[in-house]
Amino acid sequence: MTAMPRHRHAAPRRLALAALVALACLGSAPAQQRAASTPTAKGKLYCWDEGGHHVCSDTLPPSAVGRARTEFDTRTGSTVSQVGRQLTPEERQRAAAEEQARKAQEALARREMAMVMSYQTEDDLERSFRNRFELIEESLKGSSLALVNLHRSLISLLQQANEMELQSQPVGKRLREKIRTQHAELMALRALKQRQEVERTALDAEFKDAMSRYRALKAEREGTLPPAATPGG
Repeated sequence: MTAMPRHRHAAPRRLALAALVALACLGSAPAQQRAASTPTAKGKLYCWDEGGHHVCSDTLPPSAVGRARTEFDTRTGSTVSQVGRQLTPEERQRAAAEEQARKAQEALARREMAMVMSYQTEDDLERSFRNRFELIEESLKGSSLALVNLHRSLISLLQQANEMELQSQPVGKRLREKIRTQHAELMALRALKQRQEVERTALDAEFKDAMSRYRALKAEREGTLPPAATPGG
């Protein structure tokens, strides 16, 4: 028997393979459509309380923006975040004040710790304040001396003007200007001296408070009791 050419059987095989591929594609089409309809991006579910009810939604309406809510991952069901409710202006102001007080307290604690670490003895601490006391005392002495001299000069000018008026002579413009200028300088110098006195009082209070805190912190660090304060110290 003469063998048939092999290419005559190739066409039926190709047709059968094409049919199988077509059937496979038809069978996979619904699966592909389902896969396309399933969201691949990470989504959130929002839950909050509103009107006495617990509400959940995949979108956050404007009415729920300021409310406390829990956000979930829609794929895993795990909690993503907890968002607190929006604070009122009064609450924000109070929270800001509390935060400022907390930072001030932390800054004070750092300064106190630095003070304990910087000064080995009370004499070292007192020496650090001594320069500031000397500076302000020198400033007060200078202001006091300038006040005395300026007061004497102003009295002399006023006496000149008084004598001229007693003699029915006009007080010249130059003399009047000098009186006004020196009077203004006198008032400004008195105000400066008052500020310096306030600064000296504040520095004295600061020194006493620093010494008291130093003793307490030093005692706490060394595990001993602070020495008793001396009267008038």
